Amino acid sequence: MEVPSHLKLYLLSCILLLSSSQIQATLVHYCDKKGDYAVKVHGVDVSPNPVVRGKPATFKISAATGEAVHGGKLIIEVSYFGVHVHTETHDLCEEASCPVTAGNFVLAHTQTLPSFTPPGSYVLKMTMEDEKNEQLTCITFNFKIGFGSSVSDI
Repeated sequence: MEVPSHLKLYLLSCILLLSSSQIQATLVHYCDKKGDYAVKVHGVDVSPNPVVRGKPATFKISAATGEAVHGGKLIIEVSYFGVHVHTETHDLCEEASCPVTAGNFVLAHTQTLPSFTPPGSYVLKMTMEDEKNEQLTCITFNFKIGFGSSVSDI
């Protein structure tokens, strides 16, 4: 039995819509599923997705807090196939406007990964601490580094 062309077009549209929404969504997990964090994370946007080696990548984390945060730090840990490969610490006030007022806010960080960074799936763990080193939130999420090469840019 021949499938009508309009049905084929509809099915193709559904597949493209579902696959593009999966590409855009970054699933976020709290480090402690039972933890009651002062900062609640709503989502993460990675752009471009997948990340391109040797090109700037931006990580935007949408969050909210019930109380103002006057300072602190972000600790970023990256794992590749379960092996810890990188750690860096950033001043919270360099990634967001301080003081972070109560309500919604966005943390944004742009970084260029070296062109020799292996392609594949990575896990990023971000811990946010206040100026007293008390943990405000802790999340993990996956991101990918594409197979594209930046050899032509060298």
